[in-house]
Amino acid sequence: MDFPHDAVPQRVLELCARLRDAGFRAWIVGGCVRDLLLGRAVGDWDVATSARPKQVQKTFRRVIPTGIQHGTVTVMLGDEGFEVTTLRGDGDYSDGRRPDEVTFVDDIADDLARRDFTVNAIAYEPTAKLIVDPHGGLADLEARQMRAVGEPAQRFAEDGLRILRGARFVATLGFELEPETEAAFAGALDVYEKVSPERVREEWLKAMKAERPSPAFEVMRRTGILGRTCPALGALADIDDGAGDLFARSMRALDASKGPGHERVAAALHCVGRARGAEAGAHAKTSAELVETWFADYRFSKIERREAGHAVRHHEALLALDATDDAGLRAFVSRVGRDELGLVSRLARAVAIASDGTAPEGLLAALERVADSDVPLAIGDLAVGGREVIAALGGGGRIVGDVLEALLARTLAEPSLNDAETLQAMIPEIRASLEERA
Repeated sequence: MDFPHDAVPQRVLELCARLRDAGFRAWIVGGCVRDLLLGRAVGDWDVATSARPKQVQKTFRRVIPTGIQHGTVTVMLGDEGFEVTTLRGDGDYSDGRRPDEVTFVDDIADDLARRDFTVNAIAYEPTAKLIVDPHGGLADLEARQMRAVGEPAQRFAEDGLRILRGARFVATLGFELEPETEAAFAGALDVYEKVSPERVREEWLKAMKAERPSPAFEVMRRTGILGRTCPALGALADIDDGAGDLFARSMRALDASKGPGHERVAAALHCVGRARGAEAGAHAKTSAELVETWFADYRFSKIERREAGHAVRHHEALLALDATDDAGLRAFVSRVGRDELGLVSRLARAVAIASDGTAPEGLLAALERVADSDVPLAIGDLAVGGREVIAALGGGGRIVGDVLEALLARTLAEPSLNDAETLQAMIPEIRASLEERA
């Protein structure tokens, strides 16, 4: 397998050349080497060097000590930053998350031996145009398989996140797990539980960048990772509603989802309420509550948590709408909000595709038409406001909001009523009705 040397950016080549001129060796390593060999776009360029951190700082004018305790600094060349890490070996991982100590080494092979998978343990020395592959990563790239470096059980006992990374790579790279490597996942589950929620969240979101994230979740389910992370999702595999198991359907919804990462996660979890006994057709509320709790536990942002819960809570009702019932469409858009209709619609589309292979394009277009129209869909759209209602009532209080809600309900049914004089004329009648019910 030839290395595409010309695809390495000039600034990366310059960085390695300057380290060489200063008397050191430098390699590009890890994911960027793997992705170049696969012909994929490279996001970040990582450089390993025989120079110690202080020697790197002396070689370049602008260096940021981003992780100097682990041998990593960021070298600024122009407006770009490049992580440069001294060759190192890791000590014991007593907490299953990070090495107790880091020692600097002089041999690139020693540095590559500490890495997780063989396809991530390939280095390239640009100045000599030399590939370093002590663990057979090139052959594994050709075979499109993920294989642990060295003894799988030892690699995964060092850092529990590695088994989740392995599952993620199955989706993002389209690879298969080498059998011995996959077999070692189960023995690392206790170590995996020590991984912080934030690191787990980031791996889930990285998996969502795959065209089809579902293979990662299939690995997580069959190896036990999902049972330690989101048991309700894994439990859907045991529920068959006559159209196949719900886990498989959730995976189809995940793959069909085209929203941002947290929306794709919501698609995967959209019916987890069924694992808690919620009945078909009435599980959206339970599912939304579980989704919001899980998002909080795994440190998603408040906005992501709210949006995911909102989409799950309302997608089922959307799919039950009649595209010809304008009043019903207006009431639904009013309930979910004009600005949030898009995220609910995206989930509903994915769920519909997962269920019968087709998207309800006519219904979604009708909802979009309503949302884009100038008909009143919120209290703020009414031709009268709180001031006018207070004047008509001769005072304020909670009843003001109740009257406005009632006026909105009437205009949703008949938008032509949204006229200040007409609405004000309704207030006495609405007040009487409210007081009678009280």
